[in-house]
Amino acid sequence: MEYIAGEYDVAVIGAGHAGCEAALAAARLGKKTVIFSISLENVANMPCNPHIGGSSKGHLVREIDALGGEMAKNIDKTMIQVKMLNTSKGPAVHSLRAQADRKKYQAQMKHTLEKQENLELKQAEIVDIKVKNGKIEEIKTDLGAIYKVKTLIVATGTYLKGKIFIGEYSKESGPDGVAAANKLSDSLKSLGIELIRFKTGTPARINKRSIDFSKMEVQKGDEEPEAFSFENEPKKFDQVDCYLTYTNERTHQIIRENLHRSPLFAGKIEGTGPRYCPSIEDKVVRFSDKPRHQAFVEPVRTRYRRNVYTRNEFIFARRCTNSII
Repeated sequence: MEYIAGEYDVAVIGAGHAGCEAALAAARLGKKTVIFSISLENVANMPCNPHIGGSSKGHLVREIDALGGEMAKNIDKTMIQVKMLNTSKGPAVHSLRAQADRKKYQAQMKHTLEKQENLELKQAEIVDIKVKNGKIEEIKTDLGAIYKVKTLIVATGTYLKGKIFIGEYSKESGPDGVAAANKLSDSLKSLGIELIRFKTGTPARINKRSIDFSKMEVQKGDEEPEAFSFENEPKKFDQVDCYLTYTNERTHQIIRENLHRSPLFAGKIEGTGPRYCPSIEDKVVRFSDKPRHQAFVEPVRTRYRRNVYTRNEFIFARRCTNSII
């Protein structure tokens, strides 16, 4: 059963980094705005490697901040390590990178959306977009709720007909087990919008207690940390450590012997991959002359118990195990 659920100046589909910034910007300009997420638990959900900034992306975060965005302010509240990259090179390529507490970043951004004037946050899957005479007229949820809108921003990330591969196993899914958005893809196609698939990779999570850190190189944050936002003053805080280790020839042998089980090499994955940071099997094949590859081990979150942080509760390897966009 369909019914009119409301009227808005701006509607945003998707509440990831882009969706949150778009919705906040519209609301702060005085527009009556609504933002939709398939799950309110996944608002501002960070990628499998929860950091903000880094090479080139750090510059982008600064630009967003200069335009009044929220990302830099949010990471300043939730960072657990911060480091300026490329300091051995010229200042033009210096790039700030902050490791976040994944759950705290998400909760803090969600709170910012909830308290923003002119902005409503709703849990719903948008399945249809109606256009009349070249203008957006309305959008519809899977429950039949119809929202009259003047402007629509689509920021769906990896949810549109998302598919997950775990070795030889695959299923339709969005990030972190949230359902994929399948019907919206068909609606966009009917409007003449061409869709392409992008490939990302998720590193394995590993438990701190399973790691011998003495065999790794410690990667510490900056002694004099910088704030990401131009509006915030730098402050010192108790930073967590990251670590660096390497693959070896035995690792490469195991990978080469099992390439037929990799969905990437078995032809099961269709889409455009990242230009940098290839998956580990891709690295072993493309750079077969290299005796080892880097693997970074970084914290996913801190654990909060009775006002005391248990740091590095869960950690994962990145840059080597799989590709990340």
